[in-house]
Amino acid sequence: MQGELPSASGETAIVVMGVCGAGKSLLANRLADRLGVGMVEADDFHSPENKRKMAAGKALTDADRMPWLDAVSLAAKLQIYCAGGAVIACSSLKRAYRDRLRAALPSCIFVHLAGERGLIAERLGGRQGHFVGETLLDSQLTTLEPLQAGEAGFSLDISRPVDELVDKAMKELRPARPPRTTIAS
Repeated sequence: MQGELPSASGETAIVVMGVCGAGKSLLANRLADRLGVGMVEADDFHSPENKRKMAAGKALTDADRMPWLDAVSLAAKLQIYCAGGAVIACSSLKRAYRDRLRAALPSCIFVHLAGERGLIAERLGGRQGHFVGETLLDSQLTTLEPLQAGEAGFSLDISRPVDELVDKAMKELRPARPPRTTIAS
């Protein structure tokens, strides 16, 4: 774990991060189900122009990403309000992007899905109907700044089965969740 996990109140946002094809959406969905909170798919908040750029194999600039990150943060706040928490599938490749998310969602915990380029490329090769394909993988790997000291979060190796990753994430997140109490009558 990179930094100390924040104490989870009902306002914790868990951000599943990594390059395209790492499995962010699948893991985020499973974590949200397990935790009983809302899930935010960051890809749903890209502008049509961003989607066109990425579909054409062009990497987004920081200027392209900032309004998108703000929209993702707003959607996460809505999930936190409505569902008591949020799990967000969002690339969050640079520290500056994570800082932007943290500014809006101070209790962010990042789960970095990391793996070998070959495995990720294989996954992207089998992907259908998504605007981000293998043409962006190398630029995303170049852009990626793994979690740094002081950032709350941890990394998971995507070569492991998804159920194992969910269990591992739940174990890592456990200290951040408040203990459940039972009131006897």
